[in-house]
Amino acid sequence: MASILSGLVDLDRTARTRLTRRLYEQLRAAIIDGRLRPGHRLPSSRVFAGELAVSRNTVTAVIDQLAAEGYVDIGRGRRPTIAAGIVPALARGASRQTRAAGRAPLSAWGRRIDHAGWPFEGEGAARPFAPGVADGRAFPHELWGRLLRRAARRGRLPASATNSPALQDALARHLIDHRGVKTTPRQIIVTPSAQAAIELVCRLMLNAGDVAWLENPGYGGARVALDAVGARVIGVPIDRSGLVLGGRAPKPRLIFVTPSHQYPTGRLMSIDRRLDLLRSAASAGSVLIEDDYDSEFHYDGRPVASLQGLDEAECVFYVGTFSKVMLSDIRVGYVVVPEGLVRTFETAQRHAGQLVSATLQAALSEFIGDGPYAAHIRRMTRIYSARRDHLIRALDAASPGSFAIDSPAGGMQLLARLGQADDDLLLCSHLRTAGVTARPLSRHFVGRTTQRGLFMGFAAWNEEEIDAGARLIGDVMARYRRHRLPEAQSL
Repeated sequence: MASILSGLVDLDRTARTRLTRRLYEQLRAAIIDGRLRPGHRLPSSRVFAGELAVSRNTVTAVIDQLAAEGYVDIGRGRRPTIAAGIVPALARGASRQTRAAGRAPLSAWGRRIDHAGWPFEGEGAARPFAPGVADGRAFPHELWGRLLRRAARRGRLPASATNSPALQDALARHLIDHRGVKTTPRQIIVTPSAQAAIELVCRLMLNAGDVAWLENPGYGGARVALDAVGARVIGVPIDRSGLVLGGRAPKPRLIFVTPSHQYPTGRLMSIDRRLDLLRSAASAGSVLIEDDYDSEFHYDGRPVASLQGLDEAECVFYVGTFSKVMLSDIRVGYVVVPEGLVRTFETAQRHAGQLVSATLQAALSEFIGDGPYAAHIRRMTRIYSARRDHLIRALDAASPGSFAIDSPAGGMQLLARLGQADDDLLLCSHLRTAGVTARPLSRHFVGRTTQRGLFMGFAAWNEEEIDAGARLIGDVMARYRRHRLPEAQSL
């Protein structure tokens, strides 16, 4: 019997995995790769256990598991036998299957996602000045915890619902009162994130080859969603008033815009440009995605109402998120869809699995409906406004003359522009090494890059953290300026 087990089983007694698991895996591998052939009889459990110096219970458990999976046949009073039929097919093709799995061809969608280059890699944990991060330290955690516990005890959504009617109602009232959105509660589709909402609209409204316009520079997540469905993405330049329309061709099927705080420049689309955009979309039969990602925070003057609230043709899909206002790990977004498309979006939402837990939706409905949501927005608006101003002053003090910064009227991040000859990719790499996060403006362009800069968040960082991060930026900028020509690449 020793010859049967020789070379098949080598139990490393120092390994951390369970003995039963190691024995199972080694016997299974021997069957799959053909070292134990169909019809081969294994030793009895007594002999097997004696050869390996393990208990009979261990051997019996392993043989029973292999039998349950179809690798061996067992019967009362006879020794286990390697099963016939399916096992030889596995044995002949196993090595080829294993090798092929690593190079299995992806779908067109999979290939596009694989080459997306978004989100930014290598940033690690949030640190100054990661964009779009809320200050979780100022969030009312105790209240939120009580709401979650109460919602967990309360039960589940109605059997026919995927979107909580209570959350839809509370959110509709908030959007109507504070953002000028035109909606009924049922038009709100609750998704696991704003990105999920954007992806859902793109899948339902675009065919492969359709033209889509994207602000240039613009939001990379939108570009990924558009590319993934096979759209032909065209970057449309922006000026201080917003998207530059000017008789462009070809006409788009979909236009993606961030009119309240343009991503990443922070600019506000003027009312004239908004109306021109809506007229142009209606005449071309286009639909728009309005991403209102952080418009709750507005610092200079009154907040501008949503683009969707001006829409008379029902061509605007309004997208929002809770992760900017509340906490980054509350991954809940939503999209307000035209009334005639509600049923289609509800069906697609279920089939795509873009569902949010009933407990989380119930807690959110109370947080919004009872007032803490609006109160938190008011408080954080005051804090974030001061941090915006502090970061601008700190950058100017740490590296005078390095950046051109237009103070954004709202939002959670700002753009520090560099000279066209500067290498923002290189600078961001060295800032990351120094312990600071910034994103290169050049990575936000479709096609040719026409501007350089550093995209930085200020919302999550207090004044001491802003000062420390700005000093690090000043140090890196000083080294960059000294070594830029010709040693910039070795900085």
